Formats: sequence, C-alpha cells, structure tokens
Amino acid sequence: MDIFDKINELYDKRRQVQLGGGDERIDKQHDKGKWTARERIEYLLDEGTFVELNPFIEHRHDAYGMDGKQAPGEGVVTGYGKIDGRPVYLFAQDFTVYGGALGEMHGKKIAAVMDLAVKSGTPFIGLNDSGGARIQEGVSSLDGYGHVFYRNSIYSGVIPQISVIMGPCAGGAVYSPAITDFVIMVEKTSQMFITGPKVIETVTGEQISAEDLGGAAVHNRLSGNAHLKTKNEEEALDAVKNLVSYLPANNKEKPPVAEYTEDDDYRPNITDKIPFNPVRPYDVRVIIDEVVDSQSFFEIHEDFAKNIVVGFARLKGKTVGLICNQPKYMAGGLDIDSSDKAARFIRFCDSFNIPLITFEDVTGFFPGIKQEHGGIIRHGAKILYAYSEATVPKLTVITRKAYGGAYVALNSKSIGADLVYAWPNAEIAVMGPEGAANIIFAKEIKESEQPEETRQQKIEEYRERFANPYVAAGLGMVDDVIDPRETRQALIRSLDMLEHKQEDRPAKKHGNIPL
Repeated sequence: MDIFDKINELYDKRRQVQLGGGDERIDKQHDKGKWTARERIEYLLDEGTFVELNPFIEHRHDAYGMDGKQAPGEGVVTGYGKIDGRPVYLFAQDFTVYGGALGEMHGKKIAAVMDLAVKSGTPFIGLNDSGGARIQEGVSSLDGYGHVFYRNSIYSGVIPQISVIMGPCAGGAVYSPAITDFVIMVEKTSQMFITGPKVIETVTGEQISAEDLGGAAVHNRLSGNAHLKTKNEEEALDAVKNLVSYLPANNKEKPPVAEYTEDDDYRPNITDKIPFNPVRPYDVRVIIDEVVDSQSFFEIHEDFAKNIVVGFARLKGKTVGLICNQPKYMAGGLDIDSSDKAARFIRFCDSFNIPLITFEDVTGFFPGIKQEHGGIIRHGAKILYAYSEATVPKLTVITRKAYGGAYVALNSKSIGADLVYAWPNAEIAVMGPEGAANIIFAKEIKESEQPEETRQQKIEEYRERFANPYVAAGLGMVDDVIDPRETRQALIRSLDMLEHKQEDRPAKKHGNIPL
C-alpha cells in the first residue's frame, strides 16, 4: 500500500462522514421540510469558506447496542467559516445520525469548537436539531451537556452566541440555547420543551401537541424563550446573517459600520405622524423609521411583550440598540414581561459596546393584583439595574409622557443617561396631570359649584406648572428640548460626541441583578 492508497482511504472516510446517516435518512429529513446539517452550513456561510473540525471523532460506548455501531461525525458537524467575509465558528447537529442525540464525544466536540471561538474572539452559532441526550451512554451524555452549558455561561458577554432551533430540542438540550444571546425558531418544524407531550400526559393528564407545547409561536409570543421566528429554514439562516451584521466579533471590538448613502438628516414628516394628544395610541415604529437609517431596524422579540419594542438599527451606518415604549399596547406601560425583555436587551448591548437609545412615552408601571403578586417590583428593578450598570453611550428622547417611577427607570439622568432630550409636547411628572389634579385639588373640585370645569382647570394648571419639559430642563434632568424634526440630527451629533466615552464602575466580582 503506497501513499496514494492512504490518501484514497482518507477521502473514503471523509465521504462516509459527510454522508451522515445515509441517503435514506437524508430523504426522511427532506420529507419533513428540513435540511441536513451540511446543507444548512453551506447556505449560512460564504461559499468555499467552511473548514470542518474533528470530523473523525467517534463514541466509545458499547452498551445497549452501541458496540460496533458507527455514528459518523458523532452526530454533529463543527468548524468555522465566514459570513459576509467575517469569521464565525459553529456547530450543526446531524439528525440523520442517531437523531442528533448528544453523547459524551458529541458534547466534547461542541465544547472544543466553542473554546476555539473564544480564543479567536469570534461569534458562535449553534444549529440545533436533536432528539436530546443519547440515553445509551447514560450519565456520560449528561456530562457532555454540562461541558456545553459551562461554556455558554462563562463565554456569555465575551462573544455573541446565537442558537437556531431547527428541529426538536428537548430535556436538558434546551438549556444551552436558553443561555445564549439569541434564539431563532422555525415554524412547524422546531420545538423546545423540558418534558414532551407524552410525559406531561402521563404525569398531569394534560393533552397537548408538540407544536402547541413548545413550537416557535409559543416561545416567541408567550414564554419569551425565543427572539425570532421564521417560516422556513432559509429565512432562519438569513436572520442569522442579518443579526451578525449588526454585532461586533467580541466584547473588545466595536460593531461594524455599514455603508451609508443618505445625506439629509432633517425629518420634516415626523410631526405629522405622532399624535399630539398624549392619550392617543400610535405605533412607535413610525418614530423609529423616521429617525434611523432607511430599512435598518431589526426588531428582536417582536411578538413578546408588545408594549415595549427593542431591536438593532443604524445611524449613519453605526449600530445602535433601541428600547422604545409602544403606546399601541397597554399605553406603553411597563409590566413584568416588558421589564425582562428590555433589561436583557440592554445588558446584551452593553456587553458588546452597542450604544443605547431610548424613546420614552410611558404612563408608568402597569397596575394590578396579578402584576404585584407576579413580582413587578423585582422585574421592574431589572430595568433600573440594567441601565445603571451599562457604560456604553446612553441617550433618551422623551416623546410624550414620562410619568412616575417608569420615568426614572427608562434611562433618566439620575441613573446614568449621558444625554436626555425631550420634545416640546413632553409631559414629565410624578404622575399624569389628570391623576395629580384629582389628588392635589380634590377638596377644591368637590366644593366647586362646577366640579368638572374646576377639575379641567386644575388639570391644565398642573400640566402648565409641573408636567412640561421646561421644568425638568430647568433642573438639569433634561439636557435640551428639541424640535422633533431634528431628532435624528441630535442623536447623530450625540453619538459622535460620545464615540470615545469611558466610564468605570467600582471594582467587584459581579453585581447581583434581581433575577
């Protein structure tokens, strides 16, 4: 046997690994509307850039029928490549090999590529499609999960971590995506749950389908466990490409700057689109679209806690993170879910040097027994903590209402905002003029011969004296009152001024956010 025989043997082994579970199982994968692990990688990465790592790793167990059975690639493909010319590391579980079940070496293979990603300061992407732990390997499979979970945790805030759920993700497998920064799910073909429908029926008697229990719609709309949902795998991988384009490679870099062609930053139409009446609802995305670069807003958690809108956008090509009250839902008030949603997004942006811009139009924290008993105090405190902790440039624009504790929580000067702007119609106060007048002037209104007329007079009196932006500006709580049409210009100038912002915090191991 000469060297060429050995080379041919190498290529034969590679072909065997690349075939995964074989043609029949590949066909079954396609019949479910799913791509194979390698097809997903090929679509996600720039052509010709993928380099596979550890293709010949094998399991070492012989119990329960595993003896002598091969698992090509150990049921997972790992390696690195490029997206739009920028490097990423990734894994893609291969459902055609033992249902993508995670065993000891499967877990160590993923852990090894995660370590390389951190050493290289490179984003990490996980394409999940697995039936769960490989039970034939017993506790060794759980140990494999542990190695992955540990790295998800200690590398959090060091490199961006993105999980795409492209099939089942059950039991302990769900905790790795849950620790990562973003979770993307595919409608109809991906699910996440701790215990499946059969186990739930056995234990509790409840009957539910896998999709209704843990499908993309459930986790995007109800649980908040997922951040994006797509109609098919192609859209999911496109979402990954788009998301990566906003993010730096690691926590020591600034986000990439996109090409920018727009010249005029004055926005004359914005005043026609926002109702002056403070109680009339509107869609805050109207403001976003008028202020940020054209077509640059990339919303995160769109279907969850709709009373607040968060996402990435660009100003003059530079990435920013937006946190915006949504008057279209619950009058933009803050509740438990919206507090969690905002705080998590704020902390991600701060981890990766992404400036924060807050558009504030808030009535307060949402009242109610359910909210109080559900822990609105603890959850609302997360927003205060996240903003206070953040050291990136932090800007706020008060567009209409800023009442009570919610005003303080949403990046006020007192908790560290660098600059706060207000529109001339903004109302900044302990509470709305209507409620304040009812309390402060209750006796006068009650004793008046025309109580309703007196009430309206007192409301306007309170609004004029306390609830206008010039009172707050006079106290230094608002840096400037600006023409709404000049909002984009003001934000661009502010970000330029804060480009090299440096801010230290007291030395500590870490804080204790109220989880």
